[in-house]
Amino acid sequence: MTPTYPDLPEVWLRGPLPDYSPLLLPVAHALLQAREELTALLADFPDHLLWHKPAGLASPGFHLQHLTGVLDRLTTYARAESLTPAQIEYLRAEGQGSTAPGTTAALVQAFHQQVERTLGQLRQTPKATLTERRGVGRAQLPSTVLGLLVHAAEHTMRHLGQLLVTVRVLRAEADRYA
Repeated sequence: MTPTYPDLPEVWLRGPLPDYSPLLLPVAHALLQAREELTALLADFPDHLLWHKPAGLASPGFHLQHLTGVLDRLTTYARAESLTPAQIEYLRAEGQGSTAPGTTAALVQAFHQQVERTLGQLRQTPKATLTERRGVGRAQLPSTVLGLLVHAAEHTMRHLGQLLVTVRVLRAEADRYA
């Protein structure tokens, strides 16, 4: 039987991944770690708690939507592309339970798909482009390809941490009233 998270060491301690530039390996490691932890965290998370905001925290549904959307947006900027109308609409809808897929599983699957697209982009990003300037958002704030990709990993891990706390609080509340 193949060991799985949490039995394995963190992804970054499992060694290099084939087909990734060593400069982008930390980004890939972080995204794979996030995917593993998120999957384990939400394996049996009840759909009826998806949009709850304990103590005013962002809901698990928001974090799941945002994790997917931010990866999509940051990789779009890294490709020197502008956001599409669909991406802008997705951004506006983040956190709105009424416009989202109805289940935790659907949101987790959307995140998995976006991680796969992002990993594909990482594998295809030439080392020579990493320091190229990229504009972010309508204001075209300055960044680089590497800056955007590193921020994608950092931002993903930041929201994963927030999601972890929120899910634990919601599970504890649900257990207390069960």
